[in-house]
Amino acid sequence: MSEEHYDDELDGSLPPGPRHPMAARFRGYLPVVVDVETGGFNAATDALLEIAATIIGMDEGGFLYPQHTYFFRIEPFEGANIEQAALEFTGIKLDHPLRQAVSEEHALSEIFRGLRKSIKANGCKRAILVGHNSSFDLGFLNAAVARCEIKRNPFHPFSSFDTATLAGLAYGQTVLAKACQAAGIAFDGREAHSARYDTEKTAELFCGIVNRWKELGGWNDFEH
Repeated sequence: MSEEHYDDELDGSLPPGPRHPMAARFRGYLPVVVDVETGGFNAATDALLEIAATIIGMDEGGFLYPQHTYFFRIEPFEGANIEQAALEFTGIKLDHPLRQAVSEEHALSEIFRGLRKSIKANGCKRAILVGHNSSFDLGFLNAAVARCEIKRNPFHPFSSFDTATLAGLAYGQTVLAKACQAAGIAFDGREAHSARYDTEKTAELFCGIVNRWKELGGWNDFEH
């Protein structure tokens, strides 16, 4: 199915009448920032080790803000590949007694349950993933959904918003830490490569870029 046909199907299934401002802003999609930490770069074979998802809200003035974050440490699926270099890069210690990891199915079920409530509250039909180099996060999310045989994935299956691209446009920076610095967002490199921290900083960056565009007159919900 092409993106155009997918979006047409989406638009046709939205409730009739005036749309919630969030649904109007993103054509029926609720932006949700996702970051994953993994055991490598191959979504089909490498372990998903952490996942965080920050739901984006909209205030009465039409400005976005990070609303709520879900975070889980994940037990590697059976037979998963884990590269030592990946563990050294992220600093994840799989045998740490306080890691309190859960299964992929448990983590995704909890995130999706809360996400569906937010989708409904914002008058949206589906979520769209926001990520820094978003295709990476979407690939690992979709692979985990397939392994867990989850039938109702609330995310768009292939479209996403990439903050690396948006930050390159807005600030001339594509590295998350440098983009946050350019945007005036505090960033602690010692906390980086934690799914929770990177997700929340990416959410701040995304909201800041979208809100700045609105301030410059690029979006007016009364005209769209």
